[in-house]
Amino acid sequence: MGLALCHQHRWDLSPKEAANLQAQLRPLVLVEDALPAEIRAVAGVDVGFEDQGRTTRAAVAVLEFPSLRLTDQAIVRQPTRFPYVPGLLSFRELPALLEALERLNRLPELILVDGHGYAHPRRFGIACHLGVLTGIPTIGVGKTRLVGTHGDLGEERGRWIPLIDREETIGAVVRTRRGVQPVYVSVGHRLSLPTAVDWVLSCAPRYRLPETTRQAHRLASG
Repeated sequence: MGLALCHQHRWDLSPKEAANLQAQLRPLVLVEDALPAEIRAVAGVDVGFEDQGRTTRAAVAVLEFPSLRLTDQAIVRQPTRFPYVPGLLSFRELPALLEALERLNRLPELILVDGHGYAHPRRFGIACHLGVLTGIPTIGVGKTRLVGTHGDLGEERGRWIPLIDREETIGAVVRTRRGVQPVYVSVGHRLSLPTAVDWVLSCAPRYRLPETTRQAHRLASG
């Protein structure tokens, strides 16, 4: 099928060079709605590691929307080429994820990433990085908080409150299911935060995590 990237860069970078590149790419992130008129395929992406971290296993699961039925998938294994450095996750995981996207029969119109987007110390988490490179709208859905603070969140499904860092709203703390821990939603690329929250809730009708994430995690973890 082929994946035409909007931007390309070297991946053989030092951690310092990678952080500098994040700062260079950050202005390209679009934090307002620029979605396709119709979204019929949503994808989840996740990454696991094998051989004590020496092998990166990237997975993409494509689901029909709104049925959330699995329609396509891809798994890619590559040698791990970047160390584990907090805040630089994308440089460790994206090369394999990009190859997995290229193997799909059809690209999705929206990608939910297991990780953060704008809710990142440099406002450029893996969801932003993936969105800027591919041009596909992306959302970061983190299971744990990377940065920021928030107030008390109501117990009802669908409730959400802003995630704040240095007096800026960087994401949302979202209750996807009553009585369970919330998820941390942030913009990746080409949509606003309220729209990102709506899409996460639409993709998480039964469980804490969106069905996109659940399916991708199943593939990434084997």
